Amino acid sequence: MQFIRFVIITGLSGAGKSEAMKAFEDLGFFCVDNLPPVLIPKFAEVCAQSEGRINKIALVVDVRGGDFFNSISSSLEILEQNNLTHEVIFLEAAEEVLVRRFKESRRPHPLSSEGGILDGIRAEKAKLEEIRGKANLIVDTSNLTVRQLREVIVEKYSQVVEEQRMIFTIVSFGFRNGIPLDADLVFDVRFLPNPFYVDSLKGLTGNNKEVEDYVLKWPVTSKFLRKLYGLMEFLAPQYINEGKTQLIIGIGCTGGRHRSVAIANQLGKFLCAKGYKAVVEHRDI
Repeated sequence: MQFIRFVIITGLSGAGKSEAMKAFEDLGFFCVDNLPPVLIPKFAEVCAQSEGRINKIALVVDVRGGDFFNSISSSLEILEQNNLTHEVIFLEAAEEVLVRRFKESRRPHPLSSEGGILDGIRAEKAKLEEIRGKANLIVDTSNLTVRQLREVIVEKYSQVVEEQRMIFTIVSFGFRNGIPLDADLVFDVRFLPNPFYVDSLKGLTGNNKEVEDYVLKWPVTSKFLRKLYGLMEFLAPQYINEGKTQLIIGIGCTGGRHRSVAIANQLGKFLCAKGYKAVVEHRDI
């Protein structure tokens, strides 16, 4: 079997396990929520035999599994016997913080069916005491924001710097076909001179050098690109610091074949030259 990084996320309800799993997803881990512990050894074995397709896994395992959760210790022992390396992250928080979080979310504690929230928290603590003792990392989220919890996980489990993980997707499009629904930023370049009205360029696209040269030769285009580049130089680190891992930028003209394509290509080249990962897509060619 090949080596896989196998992380088990567990801990107290309300301590941030769902947010932790989202952070692992952003790091490229294959994530499964609320997997019955009895299935962990078999799941790990299947992943190890995936010929490299699945080599980073994060599982959330907690008391929502009911009686199934009682088998977690034996499941971890099976992993060790089979030389399947695993790590356990245990998330916890102060009782008063957990009570407040449950009241704010208006969700019942999974172990408080016959008592109050605090009773459920204390019963859960007792139930998780053994697995807590086996944890490789214990994180108290009482005073952590979602962003700070993410940073803790990224610092320990990411071997890639933030700038390299941030992916910019630049999408050229035509306004007549609608704005991309998932765009975070949209720039309208219909004010630029239009190659569509040049007979020799009408049938080409912004990927053709003739069209690119036409779009880029105008002073208004140069001025716009300078301002666009300056804006992106400012925005990129702000989005990265905020924890965003993908930014989708729409560049639109009338039909989505000439001006928007040429400008999207230029923006993609600029971001790549700055060391970011940028992908350019032309929706309406």
